[in-house]
Amino acid sequence: MEVGFCGLGLMGVPMVRRMLQAGHRVWVWNRTRAKAETLIADGARVVDTPTELAARVEAVFLCVTDAHAVNEVVFGLGGVLGEDQAESGAARVRYIVDHSSIPPSTTREYAARAARMGVGWVDAPVSGGVPGAVAGTLAVMAGGAAADVAVLAPVIDSYAARVTRMGEVGAGQTTKLCNQAIVCATVAAIAEAVALAQRSGIDAARLPEALAGGWADSTLLRTFVPRMTSAGHEPLGSFRTFQKDIDTVADAAREAGAVMPVAGTVQQVLRLGAAMGLAHADLAAFIEVVQPRARD
Repeated sequence: MEVGFCGLGLMGVPMVRRMLQAGHRVWVWNRTRAKAETLIADGARVVDTPTELAARVEAVFLCVTDAHAVNEVVFGLGGVLGEDQAESGAARVRYIVDHSSIPPSTTREYAARAARMGVGWVDAPVSGGVPGAVAGTLAVMAGGAAADVAVLAPVIDSYAARVTRMGEVGAGQTTKLCNQAIVCATVAAIAEAVALAQRSGIDAARLPEALAGGWADSTLLRTFVPRMTSAGHEPLGSFRTFQKDIDTVADAAREAGAVMPVAGTVQQVLRLGAAMGLAHADLAAFIEVVQPRARD
C-alpha cells in the first residue's frame, strides 16, 4: 500500500523504517524537514506539506505530540484534510490512522469531521516504546469501524506484534489511557522500591534478579531498575509526555465518573517532577523525585 506518515520523532522514524522494510511505499512529512530527509536513504519520499500526502496515498498515519498537533496536521492550512485540500478536489486519501495519544472525546470529534469528507478514522495508540517500534513488536489498541481496521491491519502489522480492535472510534484512546495509568503507577512504585532499597543499604540493581518469577516481576521492573540505578541509557519517553497522558486520564475519569486515586497521586508526582526541571527527562527520572540525591 502507498501510505503517508506525519511525525518523525523517536517512535515515528523506526515505524516508518519497518513499513519500508515490509515493502510499503511511504511518503513522509515532518515539521522539521531534516528529520524526514534522514529516511530518504531507507527509501522514503519526502513531501513539503501534509496536503501533498492526501493526493498521493490512500492512508495517512500520524504520530504527533498532542491533539492540537493532530488538528493542525489534518485540518489546518496545508493539512491532510484542510480547506485548501477540500477545495482542490484532488484528495485520494481514504483513511487517517492516528497513533498519537489524545483525548477520546477529541478523537471522536475529529473522526466525525473526517467522516463528513468521506474519510475513515482509526485511533491506534501504541505501547512498547522505542524498543518495540525498532523491533516491530508494538501493541496497537485500535478504535474505529471494523472494516477500516481490517484494511489497515496489514500495514500496521509491519511494526506491531498485535493489533486489537477495542470498539468504535475513541476506544483505542481510552485503552491507551488504561495502559498509561498502569505504566505510570508501576514505574512510580518501582522508583519508590529502588529508593527504599538504596536507603536501606541494599544493592537496588539486583531487584530484578531477586524478584524474578514472583508477582512483582515485570517487563517494567526489568527495564526501569537498570535505568534508575545506572546512567548511559537511551531515553524511552519523557516526563512531559507521560504528564500529558496522565492529565488526560484524569479528564477521562472525570467524564466517565471513574474513581482513580492512584492515578491522581501519580499525576501530582509528575507535576512535581516537571517543577523540579525534569519535564524533558526520561521516565526513569521518577527516582529523582522520590530520592533527589540517588545519583550523586
